[in-house]
Amino acid sequence: MILGYNTNGLAHHAPLDALQLLADTGFKSVAITIDHNWLNPKDERRFEQLKEIKQFLKDNGFSNVIETGARFLLDPFRKHWPTLMDDDDANVELRVDYLKYCIDTAVFLESDCVSIWSGKKPEFQSFQRALDRLAKNLQPVLKYAEERAVYIGFEPEPGMLIDTTGRFERLLHLIDSHRLKMTMDIGHLFCLSEVPIVGYIERWIDRVINVHIEDMCAGLHEHLMFGEGQIHFPPVIEALLENDYKGTLNVELSRHSHNAAEIVRESFKFLSPMIEDARSALE
Repeated sequence: MILGYNTNGLAHHAPLDALQLLADTGFKSVAITIDHNWLNPKDERRFEQLKEIKQFLKDNGFSNVIETGARFLLDPFRKHWPTLMDDDDANVELRVDYLKYCIDTAVFLESDCVSIWSGKKPEFQSFQRALDRLAKNLQPVLKYAEERAVYIGFEPEPGMLIDTTGRFERLLHLIDSHRLKMTMDIGHLFCLSEVPIVGYIERWIDRVINVHIEDMCAGLHEHLMFGEGQIHFPPVIEALLENDYKGTLNVELSRHSHNAAEIVRESFKFLSPMIEDARSALE
């Protein structure tokens, strides 16, 4: 298991400065959220930035995943829009093309996966129609991923159509692929009462390719600094290690960019000794 940090919590840093902060702190992985200042598909400088990031990752022995949860990137007026469930096929195509861009980025950076989610259900769609649309429009994304040997980590997200692992399982009944894995968010499990968390880790570990971690309170989808929520973390870390999870464990504190340097260091200080203690206990 490799400890990393999501760049959506480093929004006020230049990308190479942010990566250097992570490396100096001791992190060995990064979840790169493609965003307005990070490999923006609309920015002509993205190719040069991509090469710089690749070189940094190689020089510092970093693993990485690609995250797709940027706000207002495709539509400046609607957060996380459009989605694969949109009734307008042209809007769906915009999202599919973006995900293909993310897959191509993952190929270049040799990423572990591309992490995605469903988005919110369109207001006037039934749940079943939205689920059917999602499954249908995931097919070209998974086909593209298959052709390029990239894994997709699907993340259940509170407030979205696929919010729990149970609903993710319903999606798998409609579309299954060996390229379709899970991004498991520890806080999301706790928020939506998918507890004990250890049981869900054990249930889904064979599908999990990417893990997000942060503190959270039950019933409230707010990513909190460790110690500010209600999660008891040692059993979570132990369960990941006991179940031989070898992927990335990425801190996701997307609303903490204003004091990111401090939060990066405090997160590492909180999690790193806990991981080492759990490893020692297993030896």
